[in-house]
Amino acid sequence: MILVGNGNVITRDEKNPYIEGGAVALEGNKILAVGAEKTLRQQYPDAAYVNARGGVIMPGFINTHEHIYSALARGLSIKGYAPNGFLEILDGMWWNIDRHLDEQGIYASAMATYIECIKCGVTTIFDHHASYGSIRDSLFTIEKAAKKCGIRSCLCYEVSDRDGGAKMREAVLENEEFINHALADETGMIAGMFGLHASFTLSDETLSHCREHTPKGVGYHIHVAEGIEDLHDCLHKHGKRIIDRLMDQEILGDKTLCAHCIYVNDHEMELLKETDTMVVHNPESNMGNACGCPPTMEMVHKGILTGLGTDGYTHDMTESYKVANILHKHHLCDPGAAWAEVPEMLFTGNAKIAGRVFNTPVGVLREGAAADVIVTDYIPPTPMRADNLNSHILFGMSGRSVITTIANGQVLMRDRVLQNLDEEAELAHVREAGEALSKKINS
Repeated sequence: MILVGNGNVITRDEKNPYIEGGAVALEGNKILAVGAEKTLRQQYPDAAYVNARGGVIMPGFINTHEHIYSALARGLSIKGYAPNGFLEILDGMWWNIDRHLDEQGIYASAMATYIECIKCGVTTIFDHHASYGSIRDSLFTIEKAAKKCGIRSCLCYEVSDRDGGAKMREAVLENEEFINHALADETGMIAGMFGLHASFTLSDETLSHCREHTPKGVGYHIHVAEGIEDLHDCLHKHGKRIIDRLMDQEILGDKTLCAHCIYVNDHEMELLKETDTMVVHNPESNMGNACGCPPTMEMVHKGILTGLGTDGYTHDMTESYKVANILHKHHLCDPGAAWAEVPEMLFTGNAKIAGRVFNTPVGVLREGAAADVIVTDYIPPTPMRADNLNSHILFGMSGRSVITTIANGQVLMRDRVLQNLDEEAELAHVREAGEALSKKINS
């Protein structure tokens, strides 16, 4: 048993949102109790004690759209790469990287991502993987890293026609095999979705083939209208907008997660709402790729289940929180925009999305929920209450404020030191893989 105490507890439980001088008791992989420090210490005197030292105790962060395969891009220089638009970014950088990844590179990318997740307090991720240089068993390779690091992961492989029919079919089978494997897993730490790249790289025949190989009850994780080119392609080839096409192809639904949704109109948003399809916003990536700003505030107002992701741009969810907050204020020329909507996405939307995939409630500190708890070193300089705690997170914390990360009841990091990994040795292997990838791409 573990007792995390001597801190101010943000629970994300509407019935008991904030406890000054609180504690959280963990038994196995579940939360046993949340309450006042004095009370819980008396009830569980023999529990291993994690001292928050007056900081903030809160649920682990959830990232609903990651790209593990992009991890080795940091510092990478590609000869001749000077993109003039989103399609050139895809082909020149990201598709170039994934075509050169081998098993070593995939595993190293996963370890690099998971280590940073631990250090930023992210305990659950939804990854969207591609490695057209090494497709078979790539999701199983990532799973090995996930289990070694202790991060709850929903994985998928992005099916695409971009490298031909044979690789498309291999990607379909990778999804199908991993999903069936994940469905049989009883740890609650691994799940699978059926990954699709984007409309403009998927023929009707390919989508039909994907549906035939999608296990029952499983949804899709797909990029939607990330660039204007995706919309133009769909209108030109299919005579309809992307969400309409996905509706006709039976892709939408309450188990499907649509990333980005930048170029969608009111009609498409209504379809997303009617089908209860999930959406995830990735502000930094959209800005970095100069793709545009999605109508995310409208989606939230319409009641579309919307989450917040990073698209691999960062692994720090507070960073995405900060950027989304100012992006929509700037885009709408409204200083009142995004104050409520973005934390709703990050803390409520992400938890609900994860709840549709994993059996145990995550993103909340209450009895019976997953034992995913983080501690930050943030000591509020002004009064912190239930009605202003999001403001304290937005302006006072960063991912590096996290000093202790507990996932599924396992202490992964304590006082900024990884507990179950040799960080120095792991990162040395990551650097070796990064160097090998750079040489492959530039040879």
